Amino acid sequence: MTTLHTPRLTLRPITPADLPEVVAYRNDPAVARFQAWPLPATLETVQGLVSDRPLGAPGWVQRAVTLGGGPLLGDVALNTHGPQAELGVTLATAAQGQGYAAEALRALIDHAFGPLGLHRLHASIDPRNAAVARLLTRLGFRHEGTAIQGYWHRGEWTDDASYALLAAEWTP
Repeated sequence: MTTLHTPRLTLRPITPADLPEVVAYRNDPAVARFQAWPLPATLETVQGLVSDRPLGAPGWVQRAVTLGGGPLLGDVALNTHGPQAELGVTLATAAQGQGYAAEALRALIDHAFGPLGLHRLHASIDPRNAAVARLLTRLGFRHEGTAIQGYWHRGEWTDDASYALLAAEWTP
């Protein structure tokens, strides 16, 4: 089981006790707007986020983002496939705008390119999610392209923007 620490945050496995809070922020329309999970989120649909699999195990592995091991702020995820991985971040509305997403993603990226030895990270976002586009750019990700109306999401065709970062380009 992988736990990561930053000056303010602890990224730890999601536990069954976290699930009611996970359901609450995943059902917040402002949080869910650009995310791919089915709505409404329920305890049953988020149960699969509870796992002791280490970061870097194949497939999606989530980590709770907590303030110093205390309150749950959201989660980050790594979807590893060979020497590459997709990453994601979701924060509750009250935790947004305070630098937590950048801090959590920096820790995740450091781990991915350090101990995991991954070659490339990528993220796929709805380009209307300008805050995450700015965040990825600040972290050094490059916009690699946008598939126009390439993603069916919540009853509409939406654009799908791809961002990526190579290990050789990462400067912690």
